[in-house]
Amino acid sequence: MASAATAGGGRNWTFLTNHAHVLLAIARDPTARLRDVAAEVGVTERAAQAIVADLEAGGYLHRTRVGRRNEYTLNPAGRFRHPAEADRQVGALLALFADAPADDVTSRS
Repeated sequence: MASAATAGGGRNWTFLTNHAHVLLAIARDPTARLRDVAAEVGVTERAAQAIVADLEAGGYLHRTRVGRRNEYTLNPAGRFRHPAEADRQVGALLALFADAPADDVTSRS
């Protein structure tokens, strides 16, 4: 059986984008440091920061400063951006991959 890296003809790719991976990492731990999110996703801390800014600007999450840390609240009612999935909410993705059910993701603050 071929490894995941070579199964697609030698190119390394995944089905989910880094934006989805960051959103899922934050869903799993809404008080995670961006350094930890970046390490989990496999991107630089600067890339994770830019992705969080994109997600916040898009209304997918809200960042609140709590002491010296950030705490994130997710918006599972946000719609996917691609026209093929625009009728779906990201809460379904969160429920599929996050450790907590989508209802619990909405109540974290």
